[in-house]
Amino acid sequence: MAHEVLDCRRLLCPMPVIRVQDRIAQLQPGDELQAVCTDPGVMQDIPAWCRINGHEVLEQKVEDDEYILTIRVQENT
Repeated sequence: MAHEVLDCRRLLCPMPVIRVQDRIAQLQPGDELQAVCTDPGVMQDIPAWCRINGHEVLEQKVEDDEYILTIRVQENT
């Protein structure tokens, strides 16, 4: 199982979601991706994208003006 960190700092909507989508496409089911963002909109946008695409948001947190989401990649159906 891989655990990767994706730097989405200083990117505005919709770029963080697009970067997450592109990276998840390269990962295997069970892998985890942590997206580190500065756009507060990701706290709604990335979980919504995950629900639509069947991926699991494991954690959402805010640290030092950064929005950090950890996603577990699921099988594409």
